[in-house]
Amino acid sequence: MRTMRRTLVLILPILIGLAPGPGRAAEDDRQPVDLPQPVRASMLADMRDHLIALETITQQLADEDYDAAADTAEQHLGLSAMQAHGGAGRARFMPESMRKIGSSMHHAASRFAVTVRDAEVTGNTSAVFGALSDVMRQCVACHEGFRVR
Repeated sequence: MRTMRRTLVLILPILIGLAPGPGRAAEDDRQPVDLPQPVRASMLADMRDHLIALETITQQLADEDYDAAADTAEQHLGLSAMQAHGGAGRARFMPESMRKIGSSMHHAASRFAVTVRDAEVTGNTSAVFGALSDVMRQCVACHEGFRVR
């Protein structure tokens, strides 16, 4: 139950940040980012993969499968994922501030993977949730600031 509450505390800000708020549906003040269609399609597919990874990670943490959570984070969100998904090639189409947020997310995910592996030994789960929040904070910042088209 306690893990479930922590998971909800982590996920709720993302869901709230992505949901249209008062006046948001009528006015979208996020910076538009024009991308070539193949780049846009690839980026959106990767973002869906990121969301699935976050859900998978939260379930793995609930199951106390820290090693699997670390692997999922690194493979789908971390620096390894950035290289595998060709993030550097897409970055040239992004504004500098969007690039920085993306890079920060990948770095935070790799740090999260290390924190999770440490927690398996130390039992310090509060550090795990703090590190996961750092990852998700980058997702929220990007989705709040930009919209691809």
